[in-house]
Amino acid sequence: MEFIIKKLYIIRHAKSDWSDDTLKDFDRPLNKRGLKNAPFMGSLLKNKNINPDLILSSPALRAITTAEIIANRVEYKNNIETNKSIYETPYSTLEKIIYEINDKNNSVFFIGHNPGLSALINHLCQTNLDIPTCAVVEISFDTDSWEKISKKNTALISYEYPKKYT
Repeated sequence: MEFIIKKLYIIRHAKSDWSDDTLKDFDRPLNKRGLKNAPFMGSLLKNKNINPDLILSSPALRAITTAEIIANRVEYKNNIETNKSIYETPYSTLEKIIYEINDKNNSVFFIGHNPGLSALINHLCQTNLDIPTCAVVEISFDTDSWEKISKKNTALISYEYPKKYT
């Protein structure tokens, strides 16, 4: 039996618009920079031939919009799944969500928010990153099951963000 490594692409939503203070945080859209950076990062993933089996996103407007733009760029054909528990939650909850991913999915885009995403990356990879908006952190797990991911089987593969290219 072939051993398949799990790959997780942790993606922080693109830059959001704070100009309308009547909007709830959950309902903030992307700003002009976010609308430029999300397709750029999607194209970067496409150029690396990265095709996710699953895209899992926070349902907050800025996160789901980022997910939709990136999905379009990488020509993702399935539905984007949302999980309200990804919104404003500690890394331990995010880790539990990942444990529950169906093992048929070997490559997953996981789109959400800080500080939870940075804390999750730092916990799993034993790093000290504070990822900027629209950053993509590629992590591989030397396991065939999402529920078996741990610090011991984790490798940080790449860390990309828009300002790295400007």
